Amino acid sequence: MNIDQVFEAFNSLRVLVIGDVMLDSYVWGKVERISPEAPVPVVTVQTREYRLGGAGNVLLNVQSLGAEAIICSVIGTDNPGDLLENSLKEKGMNCEGLIRSENRVTTIKERIIAGSQQVVRIDTETDKPISRHETERLVAKAKELIPSCNVVIFEDYDKGVLTAESIAEITAFANLHDVPTVVDPKKRNFLAYHNTTLFKPNLKELREGLKVDFNVDNPVELQATVQQLKETLNIHGALITLSERGVFIDFENEIHQLPAHIRQIADVSGAGDTVISIAACCVALRLPPRTIAAVSNLGGGLVCEMVGVVPIDKNLLKAEAQKLV
Repeated sequence: MNIDQVFEAFNSLRVLVIGDVMLDSYVWGKVERISPEAPVPVVTVQTREYRLGGAGNVLLNVQSLGAEAIICSVIGTDNPGDLLENSLKEKGMNCEGLIRSENRVTTIKERIIAGSQQVVRIDTETDKPISRHETERLVAKAKELIPSCNVVIFEDYDKGVLTAESIAEITAFANLHDVPTVVDPKKRNFLAYHNTTLFKPNLKELREGLKVDFNVDNPVELQATVQQLKETLNIHGALITLSERGVFIDFENEIHQLPAHIRQIADVSGAGDTVISIAACCVALRLPPRTIAAVSNLGGGLVCEMVGVVPIDKNLLKAEAQKLV
């Protein structure tokens, strides 16, 4: 498959994203005085904007690649939940797997910005695991959707939607239906993703998750640590993002380390979401490990040139990918 065919094939994929979807709120204003009540700035609001955050950014990246993005998550029945659901629907996302719970608050991260300076961030959220009943509903929804999907992404932000039980049950079902599972892990469930297809921690997550320290610049130590990860979780493969050092992949009996591309870094936020989205779509197409790593690495670098969290530009990624091969 050449690059043109790969990018064309993205358009036919259905990608199920299971995990913590949240709302990012940006409040822009100006500061002209200090509050008489406390030594804090008074921000006069000029504009307010809501964006999809967490797993929502993965959905946007998947959609930007041309694939159908399907969310499977649990959010509240509160006002931020309404805003989140409306935002998903406005962007044409498939919300069949979105569960509304009266027992949960929807995660919303509000950033108050004066000029170009972030004054404060206010997080309204819970990180306690969803209830047994909600877990059962989530797993049932996932099982309903998986047979018609080409790949499952576990997008874990440690907010409680994913639990060890649901991860095990969903993974077993996906494996039964030969649907690959790609994981973007966080700390709490790091060791729960047994038998998944491709596991994508960053360097910090790898060290903390396995509770090991190693010299990342020593290829032997890096390979040994990734081998330990594969054996611990009985996973098919691992894609490790190493920020300025690029990426490392050990998958399908192939090992590659690819350097980062020299970029004008503007903002690294959201790069991991882009990498997991591209990697998952490449895994769904059963592409070779080196191609998976190369295109994912490229996409992660490209979004770092943009300010703020923005999904990948498919045409730009394709043009850059054509130079690589």
